Amino acid sequence: MGVNHYPRVVSTSKIVLVTGAGSGIGRAIAVALSAAGHQVVAAGRTAATLDETVAAASGPGSIVALPADVTDPDAVQALFEQVTERWGRLDVLVNNAGIFGPTLPIDEVPVADWRRVIDTNLTGAFLCAQAAFRVMKRQDPRGGRIINNGSLSAHVPRPETVAYAASKHAITGLTKSLSLEGRAYDIAAGQIDIGNAATELTAGIASGSLQADGAIRPEPTIAADDVARLVVQTIELPLSTNVPFLTVMANAMPYIGRG
Repeated sequence: MGVNHYPRVVSTSKIVLVTGAGSGIGRAIAVALSAAGHQVVAAGRTAATLDETVAAASGPGSIVALPADVTDPDAVQALFEQVTERWGRLDVLVNNAGIFGPTLPIDEVPVADWRRVIDTNLTGAFLCAQAAFRVMKRQDPRGGRIINNGSLSAHVPRPETVAYAASKHAITGLTKSLSLEGRAYDIAAGQIDIGNAATELTAGIASGSLQADGAIRPEPTIAADDVARLVVQTIELPLSTNVPFLTVMANAMPYIGRG
């Protein structure tokens, strides 16, 4: 990517890149970071939804939309180059882009759907983390923070969600590797595992979700804004402090004891 040493930026405001920022949790995080005074780069595949995120900004920070497909290595490289050319550094990457994929028994899942989920949820997160490492290692002051959006499915899968569950288990391994390799460069890497945040992705959960015993039961949800507040708090910690794993969930949802 040809990353050079970037000029020193002295500011309490951070440059934060949020992927999947056009809707749901990503939008909530971007808006909350803007409200906390940070400069947010909202990335996603659809320019129109990113524009809606920009319009929702509440300052004193701001949100800039940069459309990009995280599954495309060239697009990811171009995205990070735009960030460093414009702001000179990157302080935080929030790896949020993700899709749920098909809800089907494993023997009925099309290989194309499997690959689409893995490409978005895992490979996309890897490509963005790799690009962030290249910047954060060389910038001055050195270092930064990476937060991966995991899931309760990184610990316990829902029935008939093999691609999503596998991708989120793999995100845990990615997070641990980033955390280990980042120590030498003042890069703190962690993961937030979210249970039932109310978004377009989880719209059906409140009305009824397949359980391990085969029953369909509604589950409680939490506001995406609650998740966003935790992300804001995490990125404002000093880089000498890491939050390797954080779980936030609807208190009454069937997670403890699931299955």
